[in-house]
Amino acid sequence: MKSFGSKPWILPQPVLIIGTYDKNGKANAMNAAWGGQWDMHEIMISLGSHATTDNLKGNDDFTVAFATTDTMIAADFVGIVSGRNSADKMPKTGWNVEKAPNVNAPIFTNFPMTLECRVKQKIDESETGYYLVAEIVNILCDEKLLSADGNPDIEKMNLITYNPINHTYIQLGKVVGNAFSDGKKLK
Repeated sequence: MKSFGSKPWILPQPVLIIGTYDKNGKANAMNAAWGGQWDMHEIMISLGSHATTDNLKGNDDFTVAFATTDTMIAADFVGIVSGRNSADKMPKTGWNVEKAPNVNAPIFTNFPMTLECRVKQKIDESETGYYLVAEIVNILCDEKLLSADGNPDIEKMNLITYNPINHTYIQLGKVVGNAFSDGKKLK
């Protein structure tokens, strides 16, 4: 096996779009890949210093959407253009923006699924960023993307993952097995 040393290569990495309001109520979005489930009702995201972290100083509410093949170009754009430096950042995405029903944050309705979140804790906060632990207040999903059982159908969403090795995006694929079930064959 070839050795690569220490790299941020946990796979797959989500392409998360973090939505916040600034102090004037203007929507902003950023792209974050270093995040995941913290426990049953909480998520964790590693954030550098961004307009988003500025916005979270005055308002603990935010949203997290999952990028898709359809939203990929604009999702990449909000990751490379700072809300601190570009007043016309959000209109360039072409995303539809609405206020979230349960938190004081924007929802970008172009995405299939959105988490409404509230900050619980900022760990190791400094001028360069922090680790954000947040409560999932609610989950919203486009009704066209529900399966017959009424739950979100992940296969219909065309979600993408970030490839940190080659700096590309990869579309997630099809179901290949059943968790908490297929392993029983080896009992």
